[in-house]
Amino acid sequence: MSKTETVSARYATLDLWPTTDAVEAMLEGQLAAAAAVRSATAIIAAAAEAAAERLRSSDGRLIYVGAGTSGRIAVQDGVELGPTFDWPEARFIYLLAGGKKAITASVEDAEDNADDGRRLVMDAKVTAHDVVIGVAASGQTPFTLAAVEAARAAGALTIGIAGNAETPLLTTPDFGILLPTGEEVIAGSTRMKAGTAQKIALNLLSTAIMLRLGLVHGNLMVAMRSSNKKLVQRAMEIVRSIAGGSTEAASAALTQTGGDIRTAVLVARGMSMDDARTALAAAGGVLRQAMTHRK
Repeated sequence: MSKTETVSARYATLDLWPTTDAVEAMLEGQLAAAAAVRSATAIIAAAAEAAAERLRSSDGRLIYVGAGTSGRIAVQDGVELGPTFDWPEARFIYLLAGGKKAITASVEDAEDNADDGRRLVMDAKVTAHDVVIGVAASGQTPFTLAAVEAARAAGALTIGIAGNAETPLLTTPDFGILLPTGEEVIAGSTRMKAGTAQKIALNLLSTAIMLRLGLVHGNLMVAMRSSNKKLVQRAMEIVRSIAGGSTEAASAALTQTGGDIRTAVLVARGMSMDDARTALAAAGGVLRQAMTHRK
């Protein structure tokens, strides 16, 4: 039995514990989940650098693969990349056991369908330009493993995230990220410790990829989509903090550039719109490099 499925003797009478004690035990598990990610930071960083290099040189896609809780956590991470980093929807795909229905409903038997995992990779026309991230607490979910295997065979850069050592999802892909969360407070409920560790690891991985792609300047979200009043205000503050000058100048630059923060920074610093766009294109979208551009 894998460690994520092991029944802990410590919690054998959990249902008899005072609720406060049970909640504290569960919280202890959540803290342990965060600690478990620490041992994986080096491999997460290496995977992020390799993924960024693959994605920088092409129109490749980030493709998340998973089943059940792991799949839903993966989808949650991926969909946030659009508003946060303006990652194009066309460059984000999720392959979920059971399909879209499984996002909001349990389709537990779908995880055993390896053929479906392979089929979805084929349907998505995965190529060597893509980065595929498979997530499974057990490290051996048939659907997820089959999809990752097929993606690697197609030449994609593959990354596996699992909670059990020496499992196929860690040994098959180019990068295997082990999150050793061990047994759960409630036996087998990997939505708890294992799920928390997966979410943290995915946050780190995807954010590091975006960082290396130049979609962050300093610690500011310069590729953010300004889709509501709060974010419009934040965009204005970002432009002002980088370019200097007044709030009014930052606002005018954002209006002129249609809300594009990186272009607005360059315009606010005195570039014409055309020169700003040329500088950003020459810099591969990296604002720090574009700011040093000379005609």
